Amino acid sequence: MNKSEHKPDKLKLSTKLAFGAGDFGTALTANILIFFLLPFFTDVAGIRPSVAGGILAISKIWDAINDPIVGVLSDRTRTKWGRRRPWMFVAAIPFGLSFLGQWWVPFPNNETALIVYYVAIAILFNTFFTCVNLPYTALTPELTQDYDERTSLNSFRFAFSIVASIISGVLHPSIVAFFPNKATGYLVAGALWSVVSVLPIFWCVWGTREKYRQEVSEEIPFFSQLKIAFSNRPYMYVIGIYICSWLAFQNTATIVPFFVTYWMRKPEYVGLTILAVQGTALIMLFVWAKISEKIGKKAVYVTGMTVWIFAQIGLYFLQPDQLPLMFILAMLAGVGVSTAYMIPWSMIADVIELDELNTGQRREGIFYGFMVLLQKVGLAIAILLVGFALDYAGFIKPVGNEFMEQPEAVLLTLRIMIAPLPTLFLILGIGLTALYPITREVHSEILARLMERKNTSVITEEA
Repeated sequence: MNKSEHKPDKLKLSTKLAFGAGDFGTALTANILIFFLLPFFTDVAGIRPSVAGGILAISKIWDAINDPIVGVLSDRTRTKWGRRRPWMFVAAIPFGLSFLGQWWVPFPNNETALIVYYVAIAILFNTFFTCVNLPYTALTPELTQDYDERTSLNSFRFAFSIVASIISGVLHPSIVAFFPNKATGYLVAGALWSVVSVLPIFWCVWGTREKYRQEVSEEIPFFSQLKIAFSNRPYMYVIGIYICSWLAFQNTATIVPFFVTYWMRKPEYVGLTILAVQGTALIMLFVWAKISEKIGKKAVYVTGMTVWIFAQIGLYFLQPDQLPLMFILAMLAGVGVSTAYMIPWSMIADVIELDELNTGQRREGIFYGFMVLLQKVGLAIAILLVGFALDYAGFIKPVGNEFMEQPEAVLLTLRIMIAPLPTLFLILGIGLTALYPITREVHSEILARLMERKNTSVITEEA
């Protein structure tokens, strides 16, 4: 079969919009938790930074543990509505309610009781988050087999994701600040976002259809699936690229509210700083998608990461009176962040076809589940380190709404956490990208061989 003859159907705009909407709610809640939950714990609930970091780390570890479990169960699900969408439908409302529960302070001034409560509610939330988000991410290769169409599909996905991040990043601190009591502000904002996050999930459920689902005739034992997944060399490169990108982003995002508040001394500009990063990332998503069609995913990723590195280095040398420069650097970071959103998730769909070619099995849930598992373990470690670093440096908890001067050691810690550390991760990601072997040409060959195998199987059955 000639490779050029394989032209999978293009997706309708309505399908791309519905698919993109599926990431809106999970991205919105994840963005708010990344930027604002640690400050909420330290500044409102009154929990020490190291303990707050520990709570977030436990929640991430549980999130990592339940990912492959849901991935396997999702792969094995058989309904007339498909494998993925029933999970999203059932888990949507509990997902919203458990998100709201994280912004309540039920036991003021009782740190032990608060720790138990926040760990419990975080476990609930992350369970339902996984039941929505992991089946959703596994939809990509079941909607289209086209190399460039997958990049386009993920552009829509992350466009919705970044819009959610912009809306929540800008409005969340404004809603909180509207109320004289911060605890009330956080609770009201949490109620609003819990409703807004659930509705788009139903749009995705009803607006997409799984076209390329392949029935698996023989179940492979769980640990054998792990062995196959982690023996796939391109898959390991994608995992490394993804972890490096998101360690850099998570570390920076966690520190931004502290950096803008205590180093730049401009707490009122936290939302606008997030807007500068995410707004630029939104615009650049579609620019990078077009460029990717010309130069490929690897070149796009390396270019974006290089720009991001220059922005991170600039943040280290930034001074409190250089507010305009802060926004310029934030926009430059957004140029790179957009490639971190788009490229790794586009790559993983290609890796799944390679695995199918090598094994005759499709295990999207396993591949997506373990990709996210390792990422979340890394994030748990990163968050824990941030909390302990702030505690060790002598972070002083604010009293009420008053600005609290921080020691020089804390200010230096914030600068190190926002610049040199993320830069190291980004450089590692570039190195791994250079080793990633699946180009457009290689992927076309994979699809051609899969189609040839399928056609041969059909002819054999007819004979």
